[in-house]
Amino acid sequence: MRSIKRSMAAALLGAAALGLWAPALAVAGTGAAGSDTAQPSVSYCGADRATGLAVSADRTVSCATALQVAGAYTKAASGTGEAPATVRVGGTAWKCQERQGDPNPYRECVDASDSGRRVIVSS
Repeated sequence: MRSIKRSMAAALLGAAALGLWAPALAVAGTGAAGSDTAQPSVSYCGADRATGLAVSADRTVSCATALQVAGAYTKAASGTGEAPATVRVGGTAWKCQERQGDPNPYRECVDASDSGRRVIVSS
């Protein structure tokens, strides 16, 4: 009886963990700038300090850089009502804007010199 309860609890925890990651993966699956290629692998990096929103990045972007990009975009967009902006982090220009997700919008920043490198900020 106890092993059944433990198995059931483990299954519920696993389902809950998958449910928490599902929104990030759904957002991450949207291709950069209209791309229809297979979805890139993304990593959750933490929360943006100013907004508390989740920050994820392609595997080619370090989490430290992703959090800096998210913070810079939050500052740049704070007085402009989420308008597109270009921010610089570590000598790299990132083009950022809000995009329509399914169902919620999210913010995406793309390396201006390499559109395959991106940072995603989502709720």
